Amino acid sequence: MSTFAAATSTTSTGEAFQFWVLGVVAVLGALGTVLSKKTVHSALCLAGTMIILAVFYLAQGAYFLGVVQIVVYTGAIMMLFLFVVMLVGITAADSLKETLKGQRWMAAGCGLGFGILLIAGIGNASLHTFAGLGQANAGGNVEGLARLIFTKYVWAFEITGALLITAAVGAMVLTHRERTEARSTQRELSIARVREGTQVPPLPAPGVYARHNAVDVPGLLPDGTTSDLSVSATLRERGQIRDVSNEALADLAELEQRSENWLERSAPATPKEASK
Repeated sequence: MSTFAAATSTTSTGEAFQFWVLGVVAVLGALGTVLSKKTVHSALCLAGTMIILAVFYLAQGAYFLGVVQIVVYTGAIMMLFLFVVMLVGITAADSLKETLKGQRWMAAGCGLGFGILLIAGIGNASLHTFAGLGQANAGGNVEGLARLIFTKYVWAFEITGALLITAAVGAMVLTHRERTEARSTQRELSIARVREGTQVPPLPAPGVYARHNAVDVPGLLPDGTTSDLSVSATLRERGQIRDVSNEALADLAELEQRSENWLERSAPATPKEASK
């Protein structure tokens, strides 16, 4: 234990400051992951904790682990979690529904048991000598890590891989929803629209028979009135529709007047008008 005491006493000030500051932030992120009411916030807290773990790996000389932690876990898996959460639309009310009876008590018991095993393992750990970063990375950081994973810890590595695959399959099964009724055909949908009296033909596009083709300009019907179906209902609720009906009607009247004047001038003269 004298070697252990000597190793801990020679820790630099910068390393100790980094550990205590980032360690506190990592613990707060882990607590936020568990205690946050919104799933997106929990995922963001977990991503922050993973980034801090990557910084710890890089500070200890495990550059490969640090890069993998950021690229694979934080950059790929956590972003996938966020996209899945946003697409599925999980709300806080969903967490109050237990799909398995007593799952909260089972989860609490498993967490307590894991904590006891972790504390017991750390308490019984005996580290009399330290290899050091130079000896650990003598043949290369990636080579040393691969040698440990596929020789000494290959069984734990395979069990972890099987556990992750099982979790992925379980997530797919839980999120899958069986269709309770047959899918409606196009003919059935058309018949339902006709019976309900909804718009059967396609909706008129905005700006039709108008001077503008913007989405906030309602289209004009042949009689000069505006068509409410040509603009989005959201724009109507917000009051963001530009009413150009009066302007369009005035332009239309002016155009008709010019057309009549042009037709009168271009019409051939009758024999009586010619004799005059």
